[in-house]
Amino acid sequence: MSRIVYLNGEWLPEADAKVSVFDRGFLFADAIYEVTGVIDGKLLEYEGHASRLKRSIGELGLDLPISASELLEVHREIIRRNALKEGLIYLQLSRGPADRDFAFPKDPTPTLVLFTQAKSVIENPKLATGLSVALLPDWRWERRDIKTVQLLYPSMAKMQAMEKGADDAWLVEDGFVTEASSATAHIIDKTGRLITRPLSNAILHGITRASVLDLAEKAGIPYDERAFTPDEAMNASEAFITSATNFVMPVTRIDGEPVGDGKPGTLTLKLRELYIADKIASAI
Repeated sequence: MSRIVYLNGEWLPEADAKVSVFDRGFLFADAIYEVTGVIDGKLLEYEGHASRLKRSIGELGLDLPISASELLEVHREIIRRNALKEGLIYLQLSRGPADRDFAFPKDPTPTLVLFTQAKSVIENPKLATGLSVALLPDWRWERRDIKTVQLLYPSMAKMQAMEKGADDAWLVEDGFVTEASSATAHIIDKTGRLITRPLSNAILHGITRASVLDLAEKAGIPYDERAFTPDEAMNASEAFITSATNFVMPVTRIDGEPVGDGKPGTLTLKLRELYIADKIASAI
C-alpha cells in the first residue's frame, strides 16, 4: 500500500502528490524541513520540533499556511491515515512556486508537504557495534542553525565517508568538530564529562541534543558546552551522536581508530535508555 501524503491541504496517494517545477524549494532550496519521531503511534518531542520550525520560518521570512493547532492535527492525521506505529514524519515548507528570479516573490503561496517513513527507530541494528565516522572538512554555508533543505554537501560528505568504509562523517572547521552530516556530535572525556559544542550559527540547534543535556544534568552526568578538536574526540572515552532519527547512537571508531575500547560506551547507552524512556512517557 502506498503512503498517503499531505500536500497543501489535500490527502493524496504518494504517486499523485505533485509539486510545481517552479517551486522555489526545487529551484533555490528556498525551503525548510523538520523531522518528528513516532513510537506507538505517538509524536516524540513535538513541541521542540514545532518551536524550531517556527524559528526557521522566521529566519527565512516564510509563511506557514495553517495554524499551529492545525499543524498538530495534520501530524496526528498522517499517523492515522498511514497506520504508522513507529517511524518518522518529515515536513517540508517552501516559499512556493514563482517564475525563476533570485528576488523573493511579493505574494508567494507556500508549499507544505508532510510524509511518513515507517522504520524501527528503537531497535537500530548499529546500536550493537556503534557507528564509525570519518573526519571531513565542513564546507556548508554559515547559517546551519536554520534547518533548510540545502543538504547537498552533507549528502556528499556522507557518501565520501561511506567510500572510506565509515557510516557517517564528522565535519571539521577551523580545527574543531562542528557536527555530523545530519546529527549533533558529542564526546565523553576520560573523567566522565560530556562535551558538546555550544549553540551558534555553526550548528543546528538539536532538539534531541537539548533533551540529552537536560537528562544528563538530572542523572548527575557533568557536561561542558564547548568546541572540541578531532584529537580530543579520538582520545575520548566515548563518543556519540544525537538526532530525531537516531536518538542517542554510539560512535566507536573515528578515521578507523577505536574510541575508548572500541565498543558502545556505558554512559552513552545510559543516556540512550534515559532518553527513550523519558520521551515515550511524554509522547503525545
